[in-house]
Amino acid sequence: MVNPPVYLSREEQTIGVGGEWPLPFKLVPMILASAAGVTMAFQGAINAALGKIVGLLEATFVVHLVGLVFVSFLLFGLRLGGGSLLKAGNVPWYLYLGGVLGVAIIYAVARSIPEVGVAPATTAIIVGQILTAAAIDHTGLFGLKQLSFTWYRSVGVFLLAGGGFSAPKRVTRPTRRARRRRPCRRGPV
Repeated sequence: MVNPPVYLSREEQTIGVGGEWPLPFKLVPMILASAAGVTMAFQGAINAALGKIVGLLEATFVVHLVGLVFVSFLLFGLRLGGGSLLKAGNVPWYLYLGGVLGVAIIYAVARSIPEVGVAPATTAIIVGQILTAAAIDHTGLFGLKQLSFTWYRSVGVFLLAGGGFSAPKRVTRPTRRARRRRPCRRGPV
């Protein structure tokens, strides 16, 4: 027996606006979030390399300047924005902290990656993000939907943290000078 076709109303066809995503599209936000994670790993490594050359705060400044130029092009050149910049003056003051937090994030990532490596630093970032996101979800902070933090989610966070921190540590290679200074293995004279 064949199931009859399902027809969605106009309201049901809108994705992500005021309701649940239709089933086939539930993967789209997860794929986007995964792509953001991949991008963050590259961004951290690139920012750390830039920080070694120009300095950490200078790298943070350059990264934000390039980001400002890029988002300005998207908003004003390609007109991709769907909101209204005129409403920016009507938001609560604490919502502007995203810019300050962005500077802190880029600085901290660029500072930590050269010391511990990309994988351990990214794992620490992810664990911090998950714990903070779980607290925000659990409390419904900033007017977001309240979601409970269950025991199996906490076990997952601890497994993720354990796996990340047991990842191979950075191997330091001897410099050319240190390699040349091998002790002589002469016998008695």
